Amino acid sequence: FGQARHVSCRRAAVKRVPRHKSTTANLMILAMSRILGTAFAPVRHREEKTTLRSVTPRAKTVDVDLAPPTKRVPPKVPEGTPVVPPQDLASRPRRNRRSATVREAFRETILSPSNFIYPIFVHDGDDDIPIDSMPGQARLGWKSGMIKKVREARAAGVNQVVVFPKTPDHLKSATAEECFNPNGLAQRSISLLKDTFPDLEVYTDVALDPYNTMGHDGMVRSDGVIMNDETVYYLCKQAVSQARAGADVISPSDMMDGRVGAIREALDAEGFTNVAIMSYTAKYNSAYYGPFRDALASAPRPGTEEWSIPKDKAEYQMDPANFRECLREAALDEAEGADIMMVKPAGAYLDIIRALKDNSTLPISAYQVSGEYSMLKAAAAAGYLNEKDAVLESLIAIKRAGADLTLTYFAIDAAKWLQEM
Repeated sequence: FGQARHVSCRRAAVKRVPRHKSTTANLMILAMSRILGTAFAPVRHREEKTTLRSVTPRAKTVDVDLAPPTKRVPPKVPEGTPVVPPQDLASRPRRNRRSATVREAFRETILSPSNFIYPIFVHDGDDDIPIDSMPGQARLGWKSGMIKKVREARAAGVNQVVVFPKTPDHLKSATAEECFNPNGLAQRSISLLKDTFPDLEVYTDVALDPYNTMGHDGMVRSDGVIMNDETVYYLCKQAVSQARAGADVISPSDMMDGRVGAIREALDAEGFTNVAIMSYTAKYNSAYYGPFRDALASAPRPGTEEWSIPKDKAEYQMDPANFRECLREAALDEAEGADIMMVKPAGAYLDIIRALKDNSTLPISAYQVSGEYSMLKAAAAAGYLNEKDAVLESLIAIKRAGADLTLTYFAIDAAKWLQEM
């Protein structure tokens, strides 16, 4: 007890020395800098002279010793530019757009000629016949003009085509039997293309409207009803005849119920298990098809008192007002064996392209249709748009929406423009 008391007395006898106020303040600042992670500095008691230089006219000055000498001339600002402090922004998206090199490095959507399918119109003649409503496009003579045009496409890097035949009127009928003629225009064209360019990817069109006197994708009953199952029976025969001619991809554009599964079964039964199907999954009853129907003379014909013919294709093509319906069509086509699913038209239906992309693992194609082509051509001809820039932007939008393949009449021009960039 005595020892403890002695120590206590000694502690009581120690005289405390008061700290200087500035020393206490410095210690507090250092403690705060460690806690907050900030670069607080102790209080300085005398000023230090520092040589400064301006990096840019409006930039914060920096110590000359922190940057090497430079010959770069600071940029000038327009006279009258207000002097304002920099905004307190942690993120400035424009930093990732500041140069062509950076923009190219971060570009998310890359166009390539390998993404394009070039649609070609063919007719049973020698001369190429210009299509007035589609400037720059023509009905190609299947023996010469078609081969010349495809050779041009391949030279530009486009190695995929889809063939649309202009059937002579005298070969058309109400039931469209010409569609599966083994020596028909489409079949001869497909065969010649594969003989000339064995590695060319040839797509076909499966529908009755180019061969139907009434201008519909299916057979028309006297009361105006489009006959579904009877049409599908002939579509299967048409698909098999195209496969026999050498087609790589069969493309049913008719929008009949069940046709993808029926065509898949018919192809497999004939041994064409490697022939793919690109289904027109979401084909809308659109106003943009006019120039195409002019090219093939395949628009619906007027009806009579004895035989009613629908004025449009709303009974089997999709309503432009509908979105969810495309998901139902996609689920059916995928289940029935489609290898690729298409949206048509493309530009006005980018949301549909994205919907199919997000809800399927299949490749998605989109058709930049004749009306889209002709509108851009007309605007460019009038000087309202730069054709190259507008076309490439439209194609980028289609791919950005989710299209792996784009059918476009600009395929050759776009491929050449991409090579120049």
